[in-house]
Amino acid sequence: MRSNRRLRWAAIPVAITLAVVLAGCTQAELHGYLPGFLEGEPPVTNHTERVAGLWVTSWIVLLCVGLLTWGLTLWAIIVYRRRKGQTGLPAQMRYNMPIEIFYTIVPLILVLGFFAFTARDQEIIETQFENPDVEIEVFAKQWAWDFIYADAVNGEDVWSAGIQAQEEEGAPAGTIDQEQLPTLYLPVGADVRIALQSRDVIHSFWVIDFLYKKDMFPGKTNYMSFTPEREGTYAGKCAELCGEYHSLMLFNVKVVSQDEYDAYLQSLADEGNVGDFGDEFSRNATLPGVDAPERVEEGAY
Repeated sequence: MRSNRRLRWAAIPVAITLAVVLAGCTQAELHGYLPGFLEGEPPVTNHTERVAGLWVTSWIVLLCVGLLTWGLTLWAIIVYRRRKGQTGLPAQMRYNMPIEIFYTIVPLILVLGFFAFTARDQEIIETQFENPDVEIEVFAKQWAWDFIYADAVNGEDVWSAGIQAQEEEGAPAGTIDQEQLPTLYLPVGADVRIALQSRDVIHSFWVIDFLYKKDMFPGKTNYMSFTPEREGTYAGKCAELCGEYHSLMLFNVKVVSQDEYDAYLQSLADEGNVGDFGDEFSRNATLPGVDAPERVEEGAY
């Protein structure tokens, strides 16, 4: 009885301490130190919170399972250790039905639970907007990015062609010149659908703070739909090893106001970046179902 009273009194300060610690957690801590969250600011996209929630909840469950497993293991090591003077084998048991049911049913419940919540969130995230406010084509290429904004200015496409990351002049070695990186502009609060394609090999479109990436395959178009909810500049990179300069295949995403977005599109049009800039510039002319380019006659230039 005295032991139970002591445990009760010990649990009270532990619970109070835990409540205080959790109440003082920052947004980063509450979301498992994942990027994409700032104190007092909305998540970067409408999907960021969902992805973080699935990640953090999964780790909490797995941590509990790990603590239980290690606790039982240490308990068995201590309680059933060989004591001084003992000889021979310990008492052998053929089976323990409750324990066998436990370690069969509980893992099954965990696996089904992880599958159910993952499938639920995946269905929501992968549902594409049927009538988005903004449609953009992203072409990956060794080792940069091209961005095409559909019907952006006077009903015509405008585009920007990127180059791979360059070192900044006069800066320490390895410092990337951010001004020369390909930059994708997005209007805050708009429903965006992006078509992802590759001009050559397999790449992967990854915006780190979005907590989301999607692969890009030659000859296939993948899509991602989301709503950017916080203005700012977010780093992106290719997340699929794609050749010698894969590490320099970087880009930025700028989420801006609608006025700034419209002004940027107009600047592309003023530069002459208007019209079709699609798959005809890809290197995949020998893929099945793709017409090969016309042969140049011998002696022609």
